[in-house]
Amino acid sequence: MGSLIHVAMTTPLLEKRHEFALARRWRDQQDETALHELVSAYLRLAISIAGRYRNYGLPVADLVQEGGVGLMQAAARFDPERGVRFSTYAGWWVRAAVQDYVLRNWSIVRTGTTADQKTLFFNLRRLRNQIADTPDGPMSAATRRKLADALGVKLAEVGKMESRLAAVDRSLNAPVSRQDTGAGQWQDYLRDGGPGPEEAVMAAHDAGARSKWLHDALDGLDQRERIIITERRLTEDTVTLAALGARLGISKERVRQIEHQALGKLRQALLRRIEDPVEAGLVEPSH
Repeated sequence: MGSLIHVAMTTPLLEKRHEFALARRWRDQQDETALHELVSAYLRLAISIAGRYRNYGLPVADLVQEGGVGLMQAAARFDPERGVRFSTYAGWWVRAAVQDYVLRNWSIVRTGTTADQKTLFFNLRRLRNQIADTPDGPMSAATRRKLADALGVKLAEVGKMESRLAAVDRSLNAPVSRQDTGAGQWQDYLRDGGPGPEEAVMAAHDAGARSKWLHDALDGLDQRERIIITERRLTEDTVTLAALGARLGISKERVRQIEHQALGKLRQALLRRIEDPVEAGLVEPSH
């Protein structure tokens, strides 16, 4: 890394005319030698911008590398005919590339997915230190309002980003206590959101009973009705009325009628088997 910085800082800057000539050669002829000279001359720009983000806990070498990616993106889009120097144009691309890398890698949880969140992420702490009387601890409502007004963002977004920046990533495999080795890991204390053993047994029993009821009710249908109900209601890939009509040699309207009649038969058959149709969801409760 040190040698790269030394090379970048000792590489001479380009004169305007030569810079534009290199840009034209790359744009018109895809001359990689011209691209290399153009980007190498301004690698110091990537190093300078990357250095501003070194306090986010990410390797400086990676930040510089992302800044180099931004330089390449700028070179691919640079138009020398506009008369703007490459350094002025490339600064935005380098900064955007470095910021995107920081947002993607600062935390395992994606941070700053909207324009307001990105603005807050990179400016909240700095402005808070300037505005707040007590830069540590929770912000007051007045401080949040000042920050929202200063950055042009919603007040609610300030509170969300404050909480996000105050939190830290914690591995679920980390021990709960460093002193007590038998305390286990954090994942051992996570609540299981699934059903308990008793609920699982009851659900399996109820599912088996409902399956038997449905099987018995289907036995009361004729062959054509069973085909239509099976293809229309009991498969993941529902068959269209037209396809069933062509298969059975009837119109799709007739398929719809038979389906409606068969559903009525099934309903009545199930009602005769179930003691409490309201609890089973077959009829609406009366009020």
